[in-house]
Amino acid sequence: MKSHRTDLKNIARRAMVERGLLPDFSAAAMAELARVQTAATDAHSDMRDLTGLLWASIDNDDSRDLDQLTVAEPHADRSVTILVAIADVDELVIKESALDAHAKHNTTSVYTAGGMFPMLPEKLSTDLTSLGEGQVRFAIVVEMVIAEDGAVLSSTLFRALVHNYAKLAYNSVAAWLAGEAPAPERLEAVSGLDAQLRLQDQVAQRLKARRHQQGALSLETIEPRAVFDGEALTDLRVEQKNRAKELIEDFMIAANQATASYLNGKGMPSFRRILRSPERWQRIVEVAARWGEHLPSEPDAGALESFLVTRRQADPLRFPDLSLAIVKLIGRGEYVLDQSKDGSPEHFGLAVKGYTHSTAPNRRFPDLITQRLIKAALAGAPTPYRPEELKYLAGHCTEKEDDAEKVERRLRKSAAALLLESRIRQRFDAIVTGASDRGTWVRLLEPPVEGRLVTGERGLDVGDKVQVELISTDVERGYIDFVRVGL
Repeated sequence: MKSHRTDLKNIARRAMVERGLLPDFSAAAMAELARVQTAATDAHSDMRDLTGLLWASIDNDDSRDLDQLTVAEPHADRSVTILVAIADVDELVIKESALDAHAKHNTTSVYTAGGMFPMLPEKLSTDLTSLGEGQVRFAIVVEMVIAEDGAVLSSTLFRALVHNYAKLAYNSVAAWLAGEAPAPERLEAVSGLDAQLRLQDQVAQRLKARRHQQGALSLETIEPRAVFDGEALTDLRVEQKNRAKELIEDFMIAANQATASYLNGKGMPSFRRILRSPERWQRIVEVAARWGEHLPSEPDAGALESFLVTRRQADPLRFPDLSLAIVKLIGRGEYVLDQSKDGSPEHFGLAVKGYTHSTAPNRRFPDLITQRLIKAALAGAPTPYRPEELKYLAGHCTEKEDDAEKVERRLRKSAAALLLESRIRQRFDAIVTGASDRGTWVRLLEPPVEGRLVTGERGLDVGDKVQVELISTDVERGYIDFVRVGL
């Protein structure tokens, strides 16, 4: 029997090579890895011992490259201190080493339907530099005091020893928070952790509400994950947003802002993660007008957010497709070198100013760069990167992130084609997701697969419901072609 997983992994490898990404580690990197036998153990004098706090991780069910832990401490004035511990990857991945060179080349782990191609070898990223359950690890801690209204009253960074008391998963924690399921076994096993997570959830919702009041955008796109039974691809499943994912997302956004602020205060150059004010704003205005909504002539995140909230409530079925159209028109995020004093430029989609990437150093190279800048700032040492080096790396990381996303998108299409290849001539209900001179695209309601409509596209527009028939698939290239029926 053929292995779908192997087929997809081989396609992923070819796609990575085409994009200039390295699917394998060099002999020099593997030789370096062989000399790393244990996690970092020589504690520094400036490290606080925070192993007694009830740290826990929340991530995907199958994640082992754990980059963050969180914990909360309530105060009498109803403010709460949130602490985010970030894995100290730099302690084992030395700047300019062969392992560092591989990470710097790819700049990110690549997550595909055929498997994951890690930025760092799994011996490190899922073990020795991961904040694994039951392990004492070195960490950079971001400490933030959050007011009752979600405002960040103060923040600081420091080095610490931490201990992960429970490895938890998004879906089971979210179901418990929503009252839809009992507490996960690992959560129940740690005394006091249930109250901890409920407090963290409350604070995360405050942070989220404040960001959206300030114009952060409520976008929701569909990115199906491949589901396997052994080696056979059996389904594509859309990952839904939930309270546990929002908890981590909101804390990471706040921690990234706090990190940017800290580096700025120390006079350190740094990366900024930005999303520029949309150049294609007029097209966004035209999209909103189709639904009878008026947006101002100049980019306004608050007005766009209000439109998005209205559309989600009015038409949740089509909302992901509207979201995707808006995402494309807003444009891509990018890394830039920032040496300003006011924390600019800003991130349009998050409605925040002075934002970096720092919370996933096992998976993203910009976060590892930021970690090295933090450690230099904490030690009062010179910056480990020259400004011209950071400027080059900002452009390089943006480019390779784009390459990685194109590989991941290609593999989602290949997985979809593989799932449908035995269903030629079947008919499906679909929604039009794109209509232009370059072609018309439809998304099936079930399974959540997108393909090209090759005949019958005349008169169709984004959001129209149609019935289509599958006529061909090309797994290698990720092509899926439909014709319209019922004309």
